[in-house]
Amino acid sequence: MKENARLSEEFFPNEQNEETGYLPFSIILPVYNEEDGINATLDRLQETLKDIDCTYEIIAVNDGSTDNSSKVLNARNDIRVIQHRRNRGYGAALKTGIRHAQYPLIVITDADGTYPNERIPELVALARQADMVVGARIGANVSYSTIRKIPKWFLVRFAQWMTGCKIPDLNSGLRVFRKSVVERFLKILPDTFSFTTTITVAMLSNNYIVHYEPIDFHHRVGKSKIKPIRDTLRFVQLILRTGMYFAPLRVFLPIAALFFGAFLTTLFQDIFIRNDLTERTLILFVTTTQVTMFALLADMLDKRT
Repeated sequence: MKENARLSEEFFPNEQNEETGYLPFSIILPVYNEEDGINATLDRLQETLKDIDCTYEIIAVNDGSTDNSSKVLNARNDIRVIQHRRNRGYGAALKTGIRHAQYPLIVITDADGTYPNERIPELVALARQADMVVGARIGANVSYSTIRKIPKWFLVRFAQWMTGCKIPDLNSGLRVFRKSVVERFLKILPDTFSFTTTITVAMLSNNYIVHYEPIDFHHRVGKSKIKPIRDTLRFVQLILRTGMYFAPLRVFLPIAALFFGAFLTTLFQDIFIRNDLTERTLILFVTTTQVTMFALLADMLDKRT
């Protein structure tokens, strides 16, 4: 598999702190019915960041919570709070936070306490040498339910084939990326939990440098909002769609190859068994040609944009 080879030219800007190497960063937390754990998460975040010599902000996006999350957030004076009037989805909350962020680096994490937010300064420092730094849940203390492991394994292999890159963690919710880079993909990023999957595939397909740093992952506080079957199907759909945007040949050429194989099979039968050229063979030939030309056209348009 290929190595990521592209580093955004906007890195190493003048606003970087010369002593610590940190860029100013915005931490975005999507919040939906997290009244039980959000205060503890924010307290741990502030404790982690209190000694860091860098400018930062914490943005909590309340995504239409129906519990007391909004009241808990508004009672704090150490964060920025943005309200969605209705529940629009995990990805929509992140996109709202990104649009309102005032600093060049974006850090995303969850409000439920599952991610080791004490690692954020380390991930931010690593962002000097990469376009995106992902906290990969491959550490010694990682807890997954069995029902999520199986579809996750297939999704990762599918995404690796699509991008041609090794992906230790496809959809980690703890990551750091450049705001100016992710803004290029905002129009195609979904409003659902598939946001992180899509940004991973998009950046790898465009040869940005993505660094994976092993982290632990813990049981969440409260009930998970992820529905394994529904969200797995959405992940597959979005990986395919993203692949069509950025790697159309990897999507369409295998389809063309299948039709070409079927064409050769029927052509062989027509020549050596039926001694006649059938309509089915002609249709398969035309279909193979059309899919191949469509793949080449899509690849040409992708290269131009």
